Amino acid sequence: MKLPTPRWWYLREGRPGPVLHLLLKPLSWVWAAATARRIARGRAVDPGVPVICVGNLTLGGTGKTPVVAALARRLSDADWRPAILSRGYGGRLEGPVQVDPERHSAEETGDEPLMLAQALPGVDVWIARDRAAGALAAARGGADVILMDDGHQNPSVLKTLSLVVSDGETRDGEWPLGDGGVFPAGPLREPLAAGLARADAVVLLLPADLERPDPDLVAALTGPVLLTARLEAEAPPPAGPQVGFAGVGKPWKVERALRAAGCELIDFAAFPDHAPWTPTRLKALEALAAAHGAGLVTTTKDWVRLPPDWRARVTAWPVRAVFGDTAALDALLGRLPRR
Repeated sequence: MKLPTPRWWYLREGRPGPVLHLLLKPLSWVWAAATARRIARGRAVDPGVPVICVGNLTLGGTGKTPVVAALARRLSDADWRPAILSRGYGGRLEGPVQVDPERHSAEETGDEPLMLAQALPGVDVWIARDRAAGALAAARGGADVILMDDGHQNPSVLKTLSLVVSDGETRDGEWPLGDGGVFPAGPLREPLAAGLARADAVVLLLPADLERPDPDLVAALTGPVLLTARLEAEAPPPAGPQVGFAGVGKPWKVERALRAAGCELIDFAAFPDHAPWTPTRLKALEALAAAHGAGLVTTTKDWVRLPPDWRARVTAWPVRAVFGDTAALDALLGRLPRR
């Protein structure tokens, strides 16, 4: 059973009472110690080509996958042949296997790899539970640079550049780093200082309608190179009344973005990240939309998980990450050795 992301993780104030925190703190110490031990003991495999890891400091909801897509496009424009490597979370194939959007389904590959393969037809997308085996397969397949989608805490592949993506939303009392607590007492995958120490750059991903990043958040992420990008819609939301739904790390961000983009949102249903679209859920959403004379709209990531016969009934709302200072991004990518 998939559980939703606890929204209280990301609140500056109003977190649960001290009893719950006291119960969760020892578990967070165990998690942090296990992560540090795994990283320290890892033996990294060199696939023979540069590897850019695009990871997270927190558990999901940062916009990491759109950043991977933006980097793949930038590298392709600079005459690299990038391949994307994903664990394929939520899919049943262990890999290594190259994703074929004409043949594979989200149930086989996971939603994010399939979405990337559909959006980037000139870029090879690989899935592998064993990241080292996947990196070697991608290199043998002709890639001259590998974009590893997630894996900042995975020591099995030698990384040339390590980027971590941070959500830049700080309105309405939100704070992307929580109170500094490590899972399950907070959203961090490891202590903040430890994660930043291994990063070459932080990508601060801002909502399209947020004018500038919070200076306190910028200060908290000081150390690595700081790049900013915005999550911008590729098209306006569908016209007319709509019922939105999403099963992503922070579904409330999707609702906020749709409203900010001018969507006439009648209602919004939030589900856990990678939630399966069961017939019961889909029929309930359809009934809710019909009751309001509304359409159904969701994210591209959620749309690729829909059964084929449902895709014509639901509008996918695509977004992409757009970097502000492309010169700074190119300078960072310029560190990659050509082999």
